[in-house]
Amino acid sequence: MKTNRTPGLLGSLAVLVMAITPTIGLMRADEDSPGFNHRGNILIADQFNNRVIEVDPDTHNVVWTFGDGSSTAGPTSVVGTNDAQRVGHLTLIAGTGVPPGGEPTCPNGCADNRVMLVNREGQIVWQYGQAGVTGSGPNELNTPVQNTFLRNGNIMITDQANERVIVVTMQKEIVWQYGMTGVSGSGFNQLNNPNSAELLHNGHVLIADESNNRVIEVNPHTHEVVWQYPATPDPALLNGAAFASRLPDGNTLITDSNNNRIIEVTRRGEVVFSYSTLDPNGNPNPQPTRAVRLRSGLTLISDQFNDRVIAVTREGQIVFTQGMLNVAGNGFNQLNGPYDAKVVGDYFGLTRP
Repeated sequence: MKTNRTPGLLGSLAVLVMAITPTIGLMRADEDSPGFNHRGNILIADQFNNRVIEVDPDTHNVVWTFGDGSSTAGPTSVVGTNDAQRVGHLTLIAGTGVPPGGEPTCPNGCADNRVMLVNREGQIVWQYGQAGVTGSGPNELNTPVQNTFLRNGNIMITDQANERVIVVTMQKEIVWQYGMTGVSGSGFNQLNNPNSAELLHNGHVLIADESNNRVIEVNPHTHEVVWQYPATPDPALLNGAAFASRLPDGNTLITDSNNNRIIEVTRRGEVVFSYSTLDPNGNPNPQPTRAVRLRSGLTLISDQFNDRVIAVTREGQIVFTQGMLNVAGNGFNQLNGPYDAKVVGDYFGLTRP
């Protein structure tokens, strides 16, 4: 397994020009289509419904779906999906699997362990990891919770239970890794249950190191931590770092899952925005899992155990909701533990200038 970079790998990852990868049909999102891939639609990883859906925010209708609901990983199914990202007309999906007791159809747990590119017709056109196989060898993953399509055509995968973040090529070769495979820790080049990774414009990698209760920015060449929040891990400040994204002004948006809130912090660690997902009529411990800042300034939140996706203003006003508060289901305008949500055309996995 190669762990060194190919020439110019991480340098090319930070360029601002979208690379075209003809082998997987990368194209721009449709501007005027009322259905699939319409800019402004919301792509949701509906975790315990074992599906990814694209919804029209005006009507709440599902305009596209992948995943037949089966709890067995296969060519038409995804189990416990935690992440989805639209890549042209393809959808990049993390099939994470479900742990024992995670949902009724999997009392003993159901593995998936795949990252997939799926076309509009629901066909898997590329895959890393093998359906239902848990491992750390070539073409094997263990609970891949998040994936990002990089602008040179490679894919960054947060391979949670293997305690690593890896970058793989379309040829399924690992060309970069942070974290020691299978080793939990907080020391040099160590992670503990990482939950997301994002490539920054400066070429560094931002990682939500969930069980270490920290977000770190690492230099990919030296593997040194060059920034961390909080400076010293403190569960009162950050408990269960589920997701982190660097904003254009240099602040960092963090999903503080076990504290049931979303926070935005400056480089100096000052909290300049905070939103709690606790609701008197909701789940007493909703544990939000994702928050992304939209170009409009709204924050789109995957309010996991409140079974909804919401968009809030900086003043904390909810202006959009998909799903019914604390009602799990798969009917109209219903979700079941949504883990991730992104707006088509408004998230690329690489912060814009």
